Amino acid sequence: MIWKDYHHTELPVAECYQMLALRNQVFIVEQQCLYQDIDGEDLRGDNRHLLGVRDGVLVAYARILVTEEAPQEVSIGRVIVAPAVRGQGLAYLLLDKLLESCRLHFTALPVHLSAQAHLQAFYAGRGFVAEGEIYQEDGIDHIIMRLKR
Repeated sequence: MIWKDYHHTELPVAECYQMLALRNQVFIVEQQCLYQDIDGEDLRGDNRHLLGVRDGVLVAYARILVTEEAPQEVSIGRVIVAPAVRGQGLAYLLLDKLLESCRLHFTALPVHLSAQAHLQAFYAGRGFVAEGEIYQEDGIDHIIMRLKR
């Protein structure tokens, strides 16, 4: 497995295409969720993309955002493991690499994510704590989770 951690300005076109294709495959087609995935955040500010590539194929992905609306914190999102390789522990590796990238590039900033509610235990296993109530986002139950440091 090769892990690639790109500032958005470094993201090669071919890998950007693979990233968008995987996000489309999982979030829109598999989860049957019609929403605007290309939301304008991929290419802003200091936002980053973490890609896990195996045998030349993108199999794991997530993005790290520092938005203009909340520049004092880091948001992890679009966390994906390709359907063909699920059950191999790649999600844990992806999350570990994400947290490593956050520590490296955004040392002092708190980290949060909007987790699909059924994944609370997964994120809790890496130090995230649920905050607030479950809410609906694009027809799927979610909950805000913050990394305890």
